[in-house]
Amino acid sequence: QVQVVESGGGSVQAGGSLRLSCVASGHTYSSRCMGWFRQSPGKDREGVAAIYTTGGTTHYADSVKGRFTISQGRAQDTLYLEMNNLKPEDTAIYYCVTAYVGSCWPYPDFPYWGQGTQVTVSS
Repeated sequence: QVQVVESGGGSVQAGGSLRLSCVASGHTYSSRCMGWFRQSPGKDREGVAAIYTTGGTTHYADSVKGRFTISQGRAQDTLYLEMNNLKPEDTAIYYCVTAYVGSCWPYPDFPYWGQGTQVTVSS
């Protein structure tokens, strides 16, 4: 059974930085897509970034390109999202997701989700 747990959310002023972490344990296979989605009130859920564990190919939403960086830890069960130059519109609950698929693009249906971590950016 795959379990996904995020941490690292918080409150920051615009222009600041935060780093989100995720541990996704219980995987059977090493090759998979892992990523981050976010959801804010009144907005559609948005895929923020994803990485394929074999090869490290990454994908980013246009809204975060150049500001956010997704990466794996030494243990492939660990995922990070480095968020710089944060904007108030980045305020959302951020979810770590994972799926056993052959590619991260287009985004697959992710069956495994964490409980989410709140990111709040004030102006």
